[in-house]
Amino acid sequence: MENVNGIPQTLQQAIQYFSDEQTCIDAVALMRWPDGPRCPYCVGEDAKNPYYLKAAKRWKCRSCRNQFSVKKFTIFEDSPISLQKWLPAMWMLVACKNGISSWELHRALGVSQKTAWFMLQRLRLALKSPAAESNYKLGGKDGSGVEVDETFVGGKLRNMHRDRRARFAAESGHTGGATGKTIVVGMLDRDERKIRAQVVPNVKREVLQTAIMKNVKYGSKVYTDNAVPYDNLNWKYIHEVVNHAETYVRGQVHTNGLENFWSLLKRNLKGTYVCVEPFHLERYVDEQVFRYNNRATKDNPLKDSDRFLLALSQVAGKRLTFAELTGKDKEIPF
Repeated sequence: MENVNGIPQTLQQAIQYFSDEQTCIDAVALMRWPDGPRCPYCVGEDAKNPYYLKAAKRWKCRSCRNQFSVKKFTIFEDSPISLQKWLPAMWMLVACKNGISSWELHRALGVSQKTAWFMLQRLRLALKSPAAESNYKLGGKDGSGVEVDETFVGGKLRNMHRDRRARFAAESGHTGGATGKTIVVGMLDRDERKIRAQVVPNVKREVLQTAIMKNVKYGSKVYTDNAVPYDNLNWKYIHEVVNHAETYVRGQVHTNGLENFWSLLKRNLKGTYVCVEPFHLERYVDEQVFRYNNRATKDNPLKDSDRFLLALSQVAGKRLTFAELTGKDKEIPF
């Protein structure tokens, strides 16, 4: 398979293509500034036309005289890792159907496992869909059907150490099957075949229905199971329910599309990532949502290169430091 318009189509081609740092800088700059480099410190016309310092591999603004690299105000900011390693890592993350662990990336790139883990967490931040943060809502122009369901992610209670099991039981007040698990709610637009999913603190009515109203267009058809938190949705939606104690499908009323997504998510968590702490789960969910929403279909035959370019276009305006990632930014200094 040959390069199309100079864009690599396979991992081997990507590694060869991005073996030069200047090529990497040009690729990131093109996706970040399609109309030409702009100073991140200036606004309006003052931000245009900075000049490039070839020796330093950075730009200098003609207005404010500040220098800046292509990494400034992106997920790559302040990283000593070269783009020659960042870009193949991004390619592997978006192309591998079952994800890639930090140990795999550590062996592939020749960085430490800790560095590989930090790189992957920053890359997952870039994969978060901008649409989920905008006013764009699921349901389509004609109020198409939207499946809504929640799932519990975490190890089985009986497999936990007795001290951990006791701690979770004390926090939740019970020892049921959901004890110690993290809750994820998802919404699937059937027409667009797009998923949105997020971690929620509990399955109370106000939490789940707030998530639905924030992400689903009013008047859309909403399909759920008969869980109590979903009642009263018919005030704003055409709400239909399937009782899983009796059947899983009743005509068009089912949540099997979301069940498919849950199986993919949990297969990744159990098979590739193995151990994910609850406070990191949101980024792993974003990773799986990105791959699901940009998978190849008959109507939209996306390739690995398409997913890579889309991810690369989303790196700007996002920052994740190691202190934020590990919670150390909230520690009290002594």
